[in-house]
Amino acid sequence: MTEADAVPSFDLVLFGANGDLALRKLLPSLFALYADGRLPTSWQLIGVSRTELSDRRFLELVRQQIEGSALLAAALDDSWEGFSAHLSYLAMDATEPGDMSQFRDLLRHEQVIYYLATRADLYSLITENLYKAGLSGDSARIVLEKPVGLDLESAREITAVVSDRFPEDQVYRIDHYLGKETVQNLLVLRFSNSIFENQWNHRYIDHIQITISESAGVAGRAAFYDQVGALRDMLQNHLLQLLCMTAMEPPYRLHPDAVRDEKVKVLRSLRPMTDETIPEKVVRGQYQASETGLTSYADDLGSNGDSSTETFVALKVEIDNWRWAGVPFYLRTGKRLAERACEIAVHFKPVPHSIFTLQHRSAMANRLVFRLQPDEGIRLSLCEKQPGAGMTVKSSELSLNPESLARTRTPDAYERLLNDVIQGNQTLFVRDDELMAAWEWLDPVIQHWRRSDMRPEAYAAGTWGPSAATLLLARDGRLWDELVGISGAQGGKS
Repeated sequence: MTEADAVPSFDLVLFGANGDLALRKLLPSLFALYADGRLPTSWQLIGVSRTELSDRRFLELVRQQIEGSALLAAALDDSWEGFSAHLSYLAMDATEPGDMSQFRDLLRHEQVIYYLATRADLYSLITENLYKAGLSGDSARIVLEKPVGLDLESAREITAVVSDRFPEDQVYRIDHYLGKETVQNLLVLRFSNSIFENQWNHRYIDHIQITISESAGVAGRAAFYDQVGALRDMLQNHLLQLLCMTAMEPPYRLHPDAVRDEKVKVLRSLRPMTDETIPEKVVRGQYQASETGLTSYADDLGSNGDSSTETFVALKVEIDNWRWAGVPFYLRTGKRLAERACEIAVHFKPVPHSIFTLQHRSAMANRLVFRLQPDEGIRLSLCEKQPGAGMTVKSSELSLNPESLARTRTPDAYERLLNDVIQGNQTLFVRDDELMAAWEWLDPVIQHWRRSDMRPEAYAAGTWGPSAATLLLARDGRLWDELVGISGAQGGKS
């Protein structure tokens, strides 16, 4: 029996089907699953949006996106005709209760997946309308994109409605960073290798840096971004999820709730943010025009240019438990930074006594880096002797990714997560108590900013953010990795 034979037939109703997320990520990922033979023989996708489009025009938009992917375009000749036969488009308003019944007669399978690729403020209304139309049965699943809410109160309201209409085992809150190959490899590396897990604690680790940097601005999605900002768009979900995967205890088994139980424990162990500590531990910034011609955030907003929305945020996070006591986690994310990257950098403590007198103490510290984008991989920095006379020590990197793997196509994060939704695997999805724990920890920061008259600190587009972000680490005797130009491990505490 092939993998596809084991997959149940399904209907996928995609709300917001002509939006950026659906066209750029979800539909190409679904095509990849089809081209790889991982979908059943019988399935269909119904794209739903208020925009009037013919089926033909909808298919043209989907094909254009697939053609733009070098890895997927090669499969078009063999797979497009069969794939496109499973797709249709329906113009309707999902916020109108009477319209929801329009696709009832189009459903063909017992298993129905509702994917809400819409604004979060529509989640409750769409969910309620599905229920009123009798479309939220025991075999239905609902997928919610981040961010679920804009603060603790709105997240609670959305969760209350969704939980009332769909049991938790039918709800899939998606965070596509958890679908990345390297994030899952982090768990394997930790929990399958005693050499790492035995040293994964405060005795051996100095600090951990988690960075999600974007070189692009907000052009094309400025209206949406101005409502959420960097903290809601990236930190509340992606960065905190990466922190949980890095800091969690070993689950008792590889089971969805076992994994998510350990992630919730991390969130509940985060040292609370207060009005007294937030100014010291949280930095927010907004990019300004650069001398090289990069535009400012105000320029990208256009007529809504006067905004206090942050495009950069950095935090010092502390976890109050036995494993991580005294080990700070430095988190940051931002738009219009120097480069696009996502890394988890684990800085181990330097050797207690160096016999190599000319080396800076921090140069003797090892560093394990999990890089999620733009090129996924894992690197471990080690010290070795420089060839030649004397005992000169140099830092070298050991790659844990064989070249053969680099030449193969690894599944896109959305491709992996869509496949998990179809197969009913919730391991890499956020549970309701996990979502609430993240909002409860971050909400004091949001409320503090609302009460404060201080605007985000300006930073030049194309740099690594405001100067306060550098001071955040400098006060502890540390630096962000790029500020010391390390290729190995020179970001440790001196």
